[in-house]
Amino acid sequence: MDWGKLNRMSSILNSKSGNTVMLAIDHGYFQGPTTGLKNPEETVKMLLPYADCLFATRGILRNVVDANTRVPVFLRVSGGTSILGELSNEDIHVSIKEVLRLNAAGAGISIFVGAQNEDRTLGNLSRFVNEAQEYGIPVLAITAVGREMNRDARYLGLACRIAAELGADMVKTYYCDDFESVVKSCPIPIVIAGGKKIPERDALEMSRNAIDAGAIGVDMGRNIFQSESPTAMIQAVRAIVHEGAAVEEAYDLYNKLHDGKKLD
Repeated sequence: MDWGKLNRMSSILNSKSGNTVMLAIDHGYFQGPTTGLKNPEETVKMLLPYADCLFATRGILRNVVDANTRVPVFLRVSGGTSILGELSNEDIHVSIKEVLRLNAAGAGISIFVGAQNEDRTLGNLSRFVNEAQEYGIPVLAITAVGREMNRDARYLGLACRIAAELGADMVKTYYCDDFESVVKSCPIPIVIAGGKKIPERDALEMSRNAIDAGAIGVDMGRNIFQSESPTAMIQAVRAIVHEGAAVEEAYDLYNKLHDGKKLD
């Protein structure tokens, strides 16, 4: 890995823990104005100060995020379908030149292993890795899961390993039982997706278990911006990811910081 790519990768990692809390706000590209992101400017303003990295679409980056921010950005580059269609029917919609123009630290692409358009999404990843390699841009592969797929260690281990074999620099996947085996079989760093909104304590426990199993952080969205207190939640997640807090310590912190300011 060359210096430029290493430098971009290191920009999203906390210098003390070596881990990362990525804030995912790219959901609108297929869900539209979902709860917590109906006013993305408010969401970004509230939560960005606590994030190590922002994962967003180019439209949100251009129109919502302050250009003076020093928080690095990973840019979603795949898309092309909505919740009304076949989710795996994705293509690359953002060029490597656009990634560079927007000064992103890296790019993220979904792959749908075992889904209808598996071959297309894996091809998307491979082709974008080829282009990104020329410019030292890290690529995050996102193991999106089709409606009929089980989120177990066997499946997620397969998807993560394929992402690594095709040249991704990081992978975002779901937490599952026996997550340690997924991490051990994947030679690139793993961050976990938050997935659908679950109770705050459960999300904190999931984060703690993932870090203990070897993940380097989280790329969490709905379990932060749909929380009853988003700023309290992201700080509680940070306590786990960067400070090694136990679940109860982080949950106590969440309750202490709870301000009742829920996002629309």
